[in-house]
Amino acid sequence: MKYARFLALALLLLPALVVTARAGGEEPRAIVITAKRFEFVPSTITLKKGETVKLIVTSEDVTHGLFLRPLKIDTDLTPGERQEMTVTPQTAGTFTAICHHFCGAGHGNMKLTVVVE
Repeated sequence: MKYARFLALALLLLPALVVTARAGGEEPRAIVITAKRFEFVPSTITLKKGETVKLIVTSEDVTHGLFLRPLKIDTDLTPGERQEMTVTPQTAGTFTAICHHFCGAGHGNMKLTVVVE
């Protein structure tokens, strides 16, 4: 009878243990960002301090850049290619990423706001 109770308890707890094990090995949350003249879509992303996320960034038209010093992002975006970077923000705040490749007359207004909560 002792073993039956132990077995019943083990069977009840097993699903919780499996879910916990999967949660630790999950892929980071992915955020897709598209660069195009003269904007990033979406124009604002929100991250959580300490949360690892994967940024997937593409260019729709010409060569762009994505530069954000606080997250150590400095990448070139070539049309038709995909850049992936994994970041874990350590500081809360609102930051502005810029396109650092001249892409035309509206280049100066091409910004991405990153909010870290």
